[in-house]
Amino acid sequence: MRRLFLACCRYLRLVSVPHATGATSPANNVYGPWRRYISTSTGTSKVLPWEAPSRDTLLTKIDCAMKDGNVEEALQSLSNYKKLHGLPEPRVLNSMIVSLTYMSSRRWLQRAFDMVLSVYQINRNLLNCGSLMRLALTLARDQMPVPACMVLRIILESRKLPDVDMLSMVFLHMLKSQVGSYLSTDVLIETCESFLDQVTDRREMKKLDPIKNNVTLFNMVLESCVNFKCIIKAQKIMELMSLIGVVADVNTVVMASRVFEMVGQRDELIHMKRSIDSLTSLTFRQYYQHFYDSLLSLHFKYNDMDAAAKFLIDLHQQRKSGAFFCNGLQKQSIIQIGSGNLKSGYRIMFDPEKVDRGFVLGTESQFGLVVLTDGNLLHTEKALAKLVIGCMKSRNMHILSSFFITSHKDGLELISPHDVVNSFIQMGWLRAAHDIIDDLESAGIPVGITGYISLLRAYEKENKSEEFNGLLQQIQKIASTMDDIHTNSPFTIKNIAKVVKYEIPRSSSSLFAALADEIKHYNSGEHLTLEFNNSVLFFCKAKMMEDALCTYKRMREQNIRPTCHTFCHILCGYSSMGMHREITVLWGEIKRRLEYGELDLDRDLLDCLVLNFLKGGYFSRVMEIISYMSEHNIYCDKWKYRHAFLKLHKNLYRNLNSLHDKTEAQSKRIEDVRAFRSWASIK
Repeated sequence: MRRLFLACCRYLRLVSVPHATGATSPANNVYGPWRRYISTSTGTSKVLPWEAPSRDTLLTKIDCAMKDGNVEEALQSLSNYKKLHGLPEPRVLNSMIVSLTYMSSRRWLQRAFDMVLSVYQINRNLLNCGSLMRLALTLARDQMPVPACMVLRIILESRKLPDVDMLSMVFLHMLKSQVGSYLSTDVLIETCESFLDQVTDRREMKKLDPIKNNVTLFNMVLESCVNFKCIIKAQKIMELMSLIGVVADVNTVVMASRVFEMVGQRDELIHMKRSIDSLTSLTFRQYYQHFYDSLLSLHFKYNDMDAAAKFLIDLHQQRKSGAFFCNGLQKQSIIQIGSGNLKSGYRIMFDPEKVDRGFVLGTESQFGLVVLTDGNLLHTEKALAKLVIGCMKSRNMHILSSFFITSHKDGLELISPHDVVNSFIQMGWLRAAHDIIDDLESAGIPVGITGYISLLRAYEKENKSEEFNGLLQQIQKIASTMDDIHTNSPFTIKNIAKVVKYEIPRSSSSLFAALADEIKHYNSGEHLTLEFNNSVLFFCKAKMMEDALCTYKRMREQNIRPTCHTFCHILCGYSSMGMHREITVLWGEIKRRLEYGELDLDRDLLDCLVLNFLKGGYFSRVMEIISYMSEHNIYCDKWKYRHAFLKLHKNLYRNLNSLHDKTEAQSKRIEDVRAFRSWASIK
């Protein structure tokens, strides 16, 4: 009997075959033939409930399903694998992410993103940078900026520099929306700061070469900051360009000039102009249209009509001479950020002849003051109207007269004297028109009989007999020198009256429409606001906050309303010195002005306040601003605020119920921390 039993066992071992799940020991495969019999007899390949599929079987199923395009089955097999064995190897995960990324449906794209988040929460080291960049690009292209940004931030947390070319493509799609613009700016700032922190020696700066050599990346983000008025972020981007060593191009100059114009930093533009004027290559003149537009706009905003008049003359002298103002080509210059007298100032090197053809800038100037005509930069009628109104309102008519006299002597065809006089008369500025006529007459510049006659008609209509008779006598004295008077009889006051009535038709000036439009927008106190803001900015950059506050108080005493930029400067000054308690007082002032409609909503300002209050641990203020942003549909970057909290206060009140004898203030603080943790989904 014993021999028969051993023979049976030997037979069973010989005929048994390994199960499809892989090589198994004979002891575990005693029932192999019976299992095979049950499988084949039922005509199905389903595994019995008591059989757990092996690791290799599930991996094979995942691979086959992905090759066949059966994504649903692949995801189900992956889910089964995770339940039994945890996360698979990186190859499988990243292959699955890439497969889902290239599916046409947004549903599968969302599944890919959800998979990345779940893996990230368990073991972020299993994720591959290349597959994540592909996913980020697809999400951005599908106008899903928030998930795309989260994927980019996951890459940054691995301390790997994203592929800069692909990053540019991701930003290109994200910058099409306002939220995408906010997030792209933050990601670029975080990328630069992350890798600057890793550089401990200047020799290690080569690590940043890929991003250093891609000026288009910075130009795109700077343009979006200008479009959405994110001034704090724009200034931060330019500072990082200086620290990394990015060599700026023409487009960077244009973007920087727009930022400086919005803040009112005219000195920086004047400094840049000296370098730009040194160009002799006419082919590059057209690229600086926006720069000159911003500088001329600031001359008008500062009510500096002398500088504006000289600027217009210079533009036309360029056209006449066919060259820029200075001789000698300057290959490289700097963009000064902040006062050059401060050690805290930044400088960006820029090449005046470097143009990135991949970055397309709009041809229309921002303010419509400078226009490109036949390869030449010329002023528009709007610019001339601003000059005229500025001189009129500031009672500097001698500047305007000098402008017309200089342009006439230099042979520059800016505008005819008759058009100027006629437009003044139509605007009702009769005294100013008479002054212009007298100044031009004294300089030996012919005005023409039509200008005199038009003014004479206006005096007659206004019943100004004294001025009327005086002008008649003036015309009689110079009548013999005028070629455009046609009369056979001796020229007398009586004949002039006849000419007024019959021979000189009434004409309308082309300048009049521009004057009528621009005078509606004239702001006599704008230059005072800009001057105060510049003083505040200087003191804040120099960390002289007492002087900055004194300047702010003088603004209020003179009834000059602070702008959003005023508070941005003060906030950045406090932030650089870690004065978070003072920022709480500043927030009270900002909030009051917002409630009374004295200040425009600015997302950049509110975002900066949240980050500073997180740093200072003022969670009540954090939740207050977050609620305010939510009420006004302003995007809150939950990921950024969450990570700022975890970086600074990871173990703060980790066990919120551990404190027993709490004061009322402590209880309130714990409640605020609990509210933030709940809002930011922090366990």
